Amino acid sequence: MSASGDWTVRVLDLEGAVDKAAFMDRCATALDLPAWFGRNWDALADALGDAGQLPPPAAGHRLLLVVTGWRGYARREPGQWEIAQEVFERAAAVRVALALGPL
Repeated sequence: MSASGDWTVRVLDLEGAVDKAAFMDRCATALDLPAWFGRNWDALADALGDAGQLPPPAAGHRLLLVVTGWRGYARREPGQWEIAQEVFERAAAVRVALALGPL
């Protein structure tokens, strides 16, 4: 995690993620989600939609999730990637950005 301007930035690196389980594990790590996180799409949508389920960003900051290495996952799991994008688009507690190149 790093802070930049008014944003607390967390990176979700999907490089090498081969399936939904790996995707969810990486989300749990990147977002520092609790052990009871359900590792399914509904649980991720709930976490991204409710700031109370996420560790608080730095004081006065908003949370930005930068997704890197996502293209391989999108090719391997196109249906799951489509769901992920829908969840990201609906996120109310965090802004999600897809990185098109290395950070």
